[in-house]
Amino acid sequence: MKLLLVEDEKHLADSILSYLRTEGYLCEWAADFGTASEKIALYAYDCALIDITLPGGNGLDLVRQFKAQDSAAGIIVISARNSLDDKIMGLDIGADDYLTKPFHLSELNARIKSLIRRRTFQGKQDIVFREITVKRDSLDVFVNMESVVLTKKELDLLLYFIANQNRVLTKESIAEHLWGEQADSLDSLDFIYTHIKNLRKKLVEKECPDYIHSVYGMGYKFTQPT
Repeated sequence: MKLLLVEDEKHLADSILSYLRTEGYLCEWAADFGTASEKIALYAYDCALIDITLPGGNGLDLVRQFKAQDSAAGIIVISARNSLDDKIMGLDIGADDYLTKPFHLSELNARIKSLIRRRTFQGKQDIVFREITVKRDSLDVFVNMESVVLTKKELDLLLYFIANQNRVLTKESIAEHLWGEQADSLDSLDFIYTHIKNLRKKLVEKECPDYIHSVYGMGYKFTQPT
């Protein structure tokens, strides 16, 4: 899962990023309004954590930007402002949650997981796609009740496919989801083929139908075999 943290306090941002990365999230950071606005315009995220008081602008305007772009990202406002009016304003303009500073990182993580579960996987604790089951807590993967060992990138790729089943995903969108803004500096996207080939092989070896289809000149689609 790919997150954007918009937080100008570097010490707090470092703590949040360090914790969430150990939890397996791909995290990007913006320390001011302008950087955050540019990232929102250029990249897709599963979840955004947005402070209100920022150098260069108001974080609530970033919430409005997400909504104006019809983004699928879940949004959690994180702020030292704890007035009822601020919370109502944040939620009314489109934020999904509001967490008042200071907070425990474990609570923030629980809220992120809950938000992603609701928005992306219909609130289900385990992610199930026909023969495939992904345990959300342990991130263990099973096909036909047999365990499948995936690398971190292969697991991220599988979850991205399941969350976007029946949609054509370009190589660029897959690279951005797996590597974030670093994908912009990559010379070639050919390595995506290797990750897809390995994921497909591990699933098919467990007698899973081949759900990954190449769409010529466009990318890949995760759907029923024809």
